[in-house]
Amino acid sequence: MGISNLTELGPSVDMGVLGAGGKASGYSTRQRCELVRSQLEMERASFISHWKELTDYILPRRGRFYVSDVNKGDRRSRNILDSTATMAARTLSAGMMSGVTSPARPWFRLTVPDQGLSEQEDVKAWLFEVEQRMHTVFGKSNLYDTLQVIYSDLGVFGTAAMAVYEDDEDVIRCYDFPIGSYAIANDKRMNVRTFSRVFRYTVLQVVEEWGNIQDGVPDFMRGEPTTLSRNVQTLWRRGAIGAWIDLVHLVQTNVAYDGSKLDAKYKRYSDIYYELGASGAARADVESYGLLSHKGFDEFPVLVPRWEKNSEDVYGTNCPGMTALGDIKELQTRTKRTAQAVEKMINPPMTAPSVLRNAKASLLPGDITYQDIREGQQGFRPAHEINFGAAFGPMEQGSQQTRLRIQRAMFEDLFLMLAQSDRREITAREIDERHEEKLLALGPVLERLNSDMLDPLIERTFAIMQRKGLIPDPPESLNGTAVQVDYVSVMAQAQKMVGLASLERFAGFAGQVAQFSPSVLDNIDTDALIEQYGEATGTPPKIILPKEQVMAARQAREQAQAAQAAAQNAPGIAGAVKDLGDTPMDGNNALAALLGKANARKTLNATAQPVAA
Repeated sequence: MGISNLTELGPSVDMGVLGAGGKASGYSTRQRCELVRSQLEMERASFISHWKELTDYILPRRGRFYVSDVNKGDRRSRNILDSTATMAARTLSAGMMSGVTSPARPWFRLTVPDQGLSEQEDVKAWLFEVEQRMHTVFGKSNLYDTLQVIYSDLGVFGTAAMAVYEDDEDVIRCYDFPIGSYAIANDKRMNVRTFSRVFRYTVLQVVEEWGNIQDGVPDFMRGEPTTLSRNVQTLWRRGAIGAWIDLVHLVQTNVAYDGSKLDAKYKRYSDIYYELGASGAARADVESYGLLSHKGFDEFPVLVPRWEKNSEDVYGTNCPGMTALGDIKELQTRTKRTAQAVEKMINPPMTAPSVLRNAKASLLPGDITYQDIREGQQGFRPAHEINFGAAFGPMEQGSQQTRLRIQRAMFEDLFLMLAQSDRREITAREIDERHEEKLLALGPVLERLNSDMLDPLIERTFAIMQRKGLIPDPPESLNGTAVQVDYVSVMAQAQKMVGLASLERFAGFAGQVAQFSPSVLDNIDTDALIEQYGEATGTPPKIILPKEQVMAARQAREQAQAAQAAAQNAPGIAGAVKDLGDTPMDGNNALAALLGKANARKTLNATAQPVAA
């Protein structure tokens, strides 16, 4: 029983040096990992310059292109004179967060492909219970804090990365990775299945993580085997626990995968840590020489969404930040030129006759510069006159147009549509139509976001919760059935509303026609209409009653209406019977004539009976 995101996990990328069984003659595991890392970083090199520009002009403190770029408090916003792009990126991140994975409302639900199975009450109840537990885990963990950063990276750099690990306290724990600090590779299905990064830990962090400390004493101090390098051991003994150690983290498809073995290093994906440039470790085993840790995962733990990707490219090749970069640079130049014009007007360069070379000259308000005016001399005056009023208007107009282009590229007009609207009267239908137009541009992005990040996130969280015993036992009818994910976030529903608009128009038209001809409603299955609308809008299954309960309620209502009608007609029937009983039979009236005809018919039948016999 598990989550299926409709994509199979592909095989390993070709690491170039692996032979049968994942081993290459003369290479240790650490050496093979170094070959993979160097190859990934070589392929990443062409993107670095572009990412640096995006960092300098939009998010100056986000990029990390050198391993030493940690805990650096120096000023990095020298290229930003107008913060329009930075604020637009912040709006984009917040808009994606609230529109795709809002922590304030459900944004996904679990379903099964079999329609009949999905309508069973026990299946509905189980799926809903699992959804609620997963939402609780997401809310308790740091997922939403991490997603805010991921959406920012995704919109500015086109690529983002985060890891989802098991956690004893919060079930899952998420970690974001700055752009430039990691390198990735695709498998044959173009899914990221290789991840490498270089980062720094202090000696204290390294020993705490891999030193097997017992009673405050690490393993190498107890004379036990250790994976720590001699450099780390020496620094620890000297007390230099704050010294930085460069480390490498590599996650990739495990060519030695063996599902029959319980050892972590035989899992589907290998997870390896080692010291960068370490000369050696205490362990002499060739295969694990120089490794700090060699474990594994059942699911790929790193989620790498791309805003837009070109064919077999690994990294995102287009995004709002890349689209707006030219306008962002232009805006900074315009802002600088405008500031220079203002400065020249307020504090202009001056010209003066040579007699003032050694005399007092001042530009302070109220001060006096003494000068004898002679023939042919212009006196103490600005070097050039600036008609700032005539120049400022076109410059500011051009800057404003540039700002609007940047905001449009960052989809700020979509996420702040209502806040920026200058109309006081706007219909709900017009709002929906304007939303639909804007969402058409985000449609492909949301689909890629689902496949690159949200599907793997839910799949891995489900698997972690299942291993921890946090998933209730499914109904027997679900055995062997794959569970699918359906997204019901604000933006996902808004996209679906594009299709539901025709359904609403049809229902509205049928209602108008029914006012003149009620029989037209006989052509509509209203139950199916309600179910389809509720499914598309993400209505919780508890709100829409099952068909059996609906039919029982309708039958009970019909019986109650029939009983009520009978009770209302009972006095009239009783009165008619009473009047019939009081009617004289010997008179010349209709009842007597009717009874006479009935008696005559009976006599005729009795007379004809022997003949027929």
